[in-house]
Amino acid sequence: MSDTRSERPSFAELSEAKYILLTTFRKDGTPVGTAVWAAPDGDRLLVWTAADAYKVRRLRRDPRLTLAVCDARGNAKSAAVPGTGAILDAEQTAHARSVIARKYGLLGRLTVGASVLRRGRTGTVGLACSLDPDTGTTDTGTTDTQ
Repeated sequence: MSDTRSERPSFAELSEAKYILLTTFRKDGTPVGTAVWAAPDGDRLLVWTAADAYKVRRLRRDPRLTLAVCDARGNAKSAAVPGTGAILDAEQTAHARSVIARKYGLLGRLTVGASVLRRGRTGTVGLACSLDPDTGTTDTGTTDTQ
């Protein structure tokens, strides 16, 4: 993928990106973007975040979201792709932690471990982000999720 913000990323490109711009929507429709780590799990991307984060509250109210490739500061590197988000239960959140830690290696394992020590297992929650099927970007390519 070139570095233009006009191109919509494929699922494979989102899966391989180091940071994803997860955009959720306030009650008035204002978009709010946050750079997050995300890892592929089948046909969805798993995100892991603080349980009391505003993005979780917004997704609880409105499951619409957009995803784009970005840098660590949240500067978009691709066009946004629409999708939906779901808040995961405790067992699925543990799986999300594991998938994130696996993708991000030593830094991922240290970050997830430190967060569990600091917040406990209920202080964080997993989010499952699925691309809308009509976007034409659900190609999973050769990304291996195992």
